[in-house]
Amino acid sequence: MADQQFDGIKIRSLYKIFGPQAATHVDAVKNGMSKMELMERYGHVLGLKDINLEMPAGCIQVIMGLSGSGKSTLIRHINRLIDPTAGEVLVNGVDVVKMSQAELREFRRQQTAMVFQKFALLPHRNVIENTVYGLDIQNMSRAKSTDIAMRWIERVGLKGFEKKYPNQLSGGMQQRVGLARALANDAPVLLMDEAYSALDPLIRTDMQTVLLDLQKEIKKTIVFITHDLDEALRLGDQIAILRDGQVIQQGTSQDIVLRPADAYIANFVKEVNRGRVLNVEAVMQPLRAGAPLNGPTIFAGTTVEEAVRSLALAPDGDVTVVTTSGKPIGIVTFRRLAEAMVNAQELPESREQVLAAVAH
Repeated sequence: MADQQFDGIKIRSLYKIFGPQAATHVDAVKNGMSKMELMERYGHVLGLKDINLEMPAGCIQVIMGLSGSGKSTLIRHINRLIDPTAGEVLVNGVDVVKMSQAELREFRRQQTAMVFQKFALLPHRNVIENTVYGLDIQNMSRAKSTDIAMRWIERVGLKGFEKKYPNQLSGGMQQRVGLARALANDAPVLLMDEAYSALDPLIRTDMQTVLLDLQKEIKKTIVFITHDLDEALRLGDQIAILRDGQVIQQGTSQDIVLRPADAYIANFVKEVNRGRVLNVEAVMQPLRAGAPLNGPTIFAGTTVEEAVRSLALAPDGDVTVVTTSGKPIGIVTFRRLAEAMVNAQELPESREQVLAAVAH
């Protein structure tokens, strides 16, 4: 099932306080009581504070933060594995917080699927039996569920391993099984809580590629939790960075890298390979509508690093940035591309001017 009719996820004024009298302290937190003060005075822990996020259907929303920032607490509110102290969690327009237990069970079966850091495979079930597990819960016939499972097993690159057991698989292969199991359920929402954190770097990069390739077709609404900025920047259509239970900044990868909200975010992004994050639109000089097309061209959406590679042997001078339909929208030099990879310079023109040039 694609996300064509799915309305996405909206989180509004979400608070979570851990402790026996949590509800009595919400107003104090709303009025400015700090996490430390709440703990020292009342022995309660502030998990989330005034979270407001909109996650569009069919996009990857990354929630990023260090240990203890509240990111795993937040994702567990979406399928209500954790009950909020206050606020709304709207999934496809329905408030999960207000669901009865029966409605919640059905919601978890039909609307969400989850991929865990520790794989969470059943050791006594082989690959195909693990993959059909969610479909078994839905009482689907084994013939139909097996057919669905085999398609997803092949899609995640495990064809030929369907009879193997988890202890016969590498960590990366086990996580592919977890992904196949989640996708077999055909739920519009895919929740991935530090799903790749336990994997070796090369396997982790490979799994990121698998997810991005699949997402081009399945277009699920994916909420991806990570503590790794490079992973966040590579995967996220949108990124929200948490600290002490609060959203410090949210935006695209380019927003985060080019305009860090504060010193905390700036410290995060200072070592980022900017060339892999920034697109050529971020460093181009916008053109007026109707400008002529001269010299070599490069497509909008190309990363600076990709542009440098492809233009390394091109003649010196301006390179025209064009849309997929071939309309010129800006110019950039090879020197400017190279500078963008190493310098923290701002855009040569305002974002509004860039967008206006693209729109004409």
